[in-house]
Amino acid sequence: MSKPKTLLKALIDQRQWTWADFEREFAQAAERVIGQGARNPTVGETQYRRWTGGRLRGLPSAEACRVLQDMFGVEASRLFEPPPQASESAVAQFDLEDEITMTAREAQDDAAATAASSVSDLTVDQLRDDVYALARGYSQELPHVTWRKAKALRELAESHRDRTAVPAQLQELLVIAGQASALMSTAAFDLGSFDGAKRLARTAALYGETARFEPLQAYAAGNLAYIAYYSGEQSQAPAHARRALTYAGLGATAVRRLHAIEARAYGHLGDMQSALRALHLSQETGGDRKDDLHDAVGGEFGFTPERLAMSNASTALLLGDGPTAESAALRALELMAALPPRQRSTEVFGKAAADLAMARLLSNNLAGAAEAIETMLSTVSPHRGTGLVTRAMTLRRVLAQRHLHGTAMVADLGERLEEFTRFYGQGQLVSPPYESPALDA
Repeated sequence: MSKPKTLLKALIDQRQWTWADFEREFAQAAERVIGQGARNPTVGETQYRRWTGGRLRGLPSAEACRVLQDMFGVEASRLFEPPPQASESAVAQFDLEDEITMTAREAQDDAAATAASSVSDLTVDQLRDDVYALARGYSQELPHVTWRKAKALRELAESHRDRTAVPAQLQELLVIAGQASALMSTAAFDLGSFDGAKRLARTAALYGETARFEPLQAYAAGNLAYIAYYSGEQSQAPAHARRALTYAGLGATAVRRLHAIEARAYGHLGDMQSALRALHLSQETGGDRKDDLHDAVGGEFGFTPERLAMSNASTALLLGDGPTAESAALRALELMAALPPRQRSTEVFGKAAADLAMARLLSNNLAGAAEAIETMLSTVSPHRGTGLVTRAMTLRRVLAQRHLHGTAMVADLGERLEEFTRFYGQGQLVSPPYESPALDA
């Protein structure tokens, strides 16, 4: 296949559109942008070949440019220039970042809509099963694949919501659309699109509010908390976590998750007393209370004991407490090892190993840190998220500090971590900030 001569052709190839597909999508976009009418611009096959083949002088009509910008979220003048030179992945990331931004806005607008008619209960059941399966398989899937699947599910839920007036169906479809939006928020975060992740978390909360489904509101508020402390808005994170804890109907799993997030939030602010209080609450919250999201669905909506231990290890690192961090990270790894292989999250395993390495570096145990880094580097996970990338970047940066220079082992580990972050960060739309500022000293 020859290399596309324009960004327009590269984006069309990525979608696997034929000329007929493009013509149909263009006509639908023209109706959205300009309105129905005989004067809407059209694209014949000859014109399509000129547009995609780089043979156009100047730009199409102003109306056609508006339609193209609506279709691809890119300035029309940019579409007729050569595509990015680096690789096909550069085109994919160029397209995906714009898609996340546009889709987040569309989702936010749709979230408040109501409609009438009816759909089959079997259709609603299938959508529910699909969103459950997506949540439960999240850690084993590439973030951009989860993004596209969740996007499709949200759009399907919205289209069926427009055709029913049955209260029970409207309620269920609102919840499904909200859960899909929450998964889109998490995927956007793992891709490094923090603004899109924040907007979609608020969209999920709006769906939860409309459906009177408070566990979803709490989950979304928890997402907003960790998005805040990863994106440089640390002062806002505790308020999101505290608000999430005020929602009714939360099970013990949800409360543990929110206290763990709250502890991390205070850790980023250096508020040791508040962080330790939240850390204690995350470990002490027990009982058999369950809710219909964190427990009934589980998966990415859940919060397993090994995830709790891993999160608390990260909090201890932020507080500069190496021994506590090491103990919690080891606990996470032990819990992971006790699980059946199909239930193990390799990303949680990798994060816990990275936290163990950092804890040992805090205690000046370079040999132990090297062993933990080896464990992390051996982790092969299809899910390459922001949390794993930031931990590896932080380890690389700490190993580059002057007092650790001079050994072949450190040099080798540094090179391998650099390669690890380069490979695992290929799916990132932006480079995430370092998660562990407490370790900069």
